[in-house]
Amino acid sequence: MSIATLPRTLRLGDLEVETPVVLAPMAGVTNAAFRQLCAEQGAGLYVCEMITSRGLVQGDKTSLAMLNFAPNEKFRSVQLYGVDPETIGRAVEILCADHGVDHVDLNFGCPVPKVTRKGGGAALPWKDVLLGQILTRAVAAAAPYGVPVTMKTRKGIDDEHLTYLDAGRIAQDAGCAAIALHGRTAVQHYSGHADWASIAELKASVDIPVLGNGDIWEAADAIRMVEETGCDGVVVGRGCLGRPWLFRDLAAAFAGETVVGLPTLGEVAAVMRRHAELLGGVMGEERGCIEFRKHIAWYLKGFSAGKEVRSRLGLVSSFADLDDLLGRLDPTEPYPVGELGTPRGRQGTPKKVSVPDGWLDSREISAPLDPLAEDATSGG
Repeated sequence: MSIATLPRTLRLGDLEVETPVVLAPMAGVTNAAFRQLCAEQGAGLYVCEMITSRGLVQGDKTSLAMLNFAPNEKFRSVQLYGVDPETIGRAVEILCADHGVDHVDLNFGCPVPKVTRKGGGAALPWKDVLLGQILTRAVAAAAPYGVPVTMKTRKGIDDEHLTYLDAGRIAQDAGCAAIALHGRTAVQHYSGHADWASIAELKASVDIPVLGNGDIWEAADAIRMVEETGCDGVVVGRGCLGRPWLFRDLAAAFAGETVVGLPTLGEVAAVMRRHAELLGGVMGEERGCIEFRKHIAWYLKGFSAGKEVRSRLGLVSSFADLDDLLGRLDPTEPYPVGELGTPRGRQGTPKKVSVPDGWLDSREISAPLDPLAEDATSGG
């Protein structure tokens, strides 16, 4: 696939995203401040942190507070999680009618044990009829508002219980605007390598757009994924941790332009300051600085910033302290090229997936799932 034939935009129903790039929801990371920071770097679809459908329907204050959007977000995009078709349908209608959401994504990729052991997350697509009911109900609820519904999933529970091709067929039949596939099973969690061949196989089996997810650390990885799989766009998660300028690089790469050079430590420090400022605008200065602490190790990964400065940055609670500490960094230090193309964020090791007793015996489901299968944990 040549640069001339790379997708330049991503169409989801009536929405046209300027660059075929989607920011994956990550709990505690992809809040309005981070999404604004990424959108300042380059065009894309920036998805809000995942919200449980039951929390939304029940008017949970924490869930509602997450529906906060940055002024530069062209599209209001929200990822929902749930296990009950009617509850998800009601949640979708609330999002469309009361919050002006432009796009709804449904998460069926979470591998967290406390979710899968109740039949939720990445375990749910094994029950293919239930999956179809959920998607059909969500699409019907969004249709009067012209809002496209998409879904995200994994290859399956494990290599013996793969579901992604069935999920693609079901999503297409339900009227979903696209399906995103993380090329790992739930057993893998975030370990090992993503199987891009599964993305290509899914793309060949459905007519709706397919988005590829997994192991996109640099813009070149995204281009290579599209070339190798034929997917219509990419979903980026851990690769942008401490590197929001990745979206600038992605926009340039998909436009066939030269990717801007690597930032110096001084330029990284300026982005760090902007990130903290945006968090402060949402949460207040002290809370914003405290929330920013988790990002420091990601931003400084590979740089030779001293142990004392790193340690004190981990305790920062005001913009003045942050400015003082960032000022102690060497602004001319070049970007650590050894970090390029390497995993960021959580990785871990393969883990057995906990599912309800007898879950794998049949793809049919005889009773409603336990509401505790819904948990405010993002992942996929």
